[in-house]
Amino acid sequence: MPTIQGFNTLRARSYILRLPLFTRAMIIVMVAFWLASLQSVWDVRQWGSLIPNELTLSTMYRVNTFPLIHLNFFHALINILSLTPLMERFENEFGTLTSFALFFGPLTTIPALLYFVLEKFIFRGNVAVMGASIWVFLLLGMEGIRTYKTNPHLVIGTHHVPTWTTPLVMAMVIEALVPSTSLVGHLCGVGTGYLFGLGYLKFLSPPEKALRWIEARLNLLGRLPHYVSVDQKTYGRFGVLPTTNAQSLSTPLGLIGSTQRLGP
Repeated sequence: MPTIQGFNTLRARSYILRLPLFTRAMIIVMVAFWLASLQSVWDVRQWGSLIPNELTLSTMYRVNTFPLIHLNFFHALINILSLTPLMERFENEFGTLTSFALFFGPLTTIPALLYFVLEKFIFRGNVAVMGASIWVFLLLGMEGIRTYKTNPHLVIGTHHVPTWTTPLVMAMVIEALVPSTSLVGHLCGVGTGYLFGLGYLKFLSPPEKALRWIEARLNLLGRLPHYVSVDQKTYGRFGVLPTTNAQSLSTPLGLIGSTQRLGP
C-alpha cells in the first residue's frame, strides 16, 4: 500500500511533468541566472536588475530581465514556487506563444516603466528591484478580477470585503513581514493585472490570426514538446469563465491578471 509521502511525491512529479513549455522555460532561466550569480566575474544582479538611474535606451533590456534575477537562493525558490501554478494556468488558458509575447512585452514592460516613473520622478529615488514576484502579483491581480466577476465579496462576520482587494492585502502583508521587499513594485504589478483583467489593455495582445500563422509555418506544436497552441488553450481567446450557468459562457473574461527585491 503506497504511503502518503510516496503519493505526494508521485503527484508532485506528475504535476512537474505536465508543466507547459513557457512555464518550464521561465523556471529554467531563473535557475540559470541564480547559478550565474554565484560567480564573481560578472555581476548578474547589477547587469539585469531594474535600476531607475541606469535605465537608458541602451539598457532597456532591464525592463525584461529584472523578473528573472533574484537576490539569493531563497528569494528565487519562493518566487518560483509562487509563480509556477499561476503561470501554468495562464499558459494553459491562453497558449504558449501568447504567454511569451505578453510576458516579454506589455505584461512586463508596463509595470516596469510604471515603477521607473514613480521611483525616479515621484519618489526621487533610485531603488533597484528584481524578482519574479512582480509577475506573481500581476497574475494575482488578474485572478482577483476573475474572482470578483463570479464572487464579488468575501464575507467576514458582518463585513463584505471585495474579492478584488485580495492581492492588495497580500502585498501589504508581505511588505510588513518580509524585509527588503518593494511595495511600489508589487503595486505596479497588481495595477497592471487589474487593467488587463478589466480588458483595458487587451488591445496590446497579439492577434490570433498571426499566432496561428506562426504556429502553422514553424510547426511549433509538432516540434516542441509541452507546447500549448492557440487552438489548445482551455477557454478560448482570452478565456470565457467556465461555470454551471450556460448563459455565463457569453461573458468575456478578458485577460484576467538600497537594493530591494520583488517578493518574499
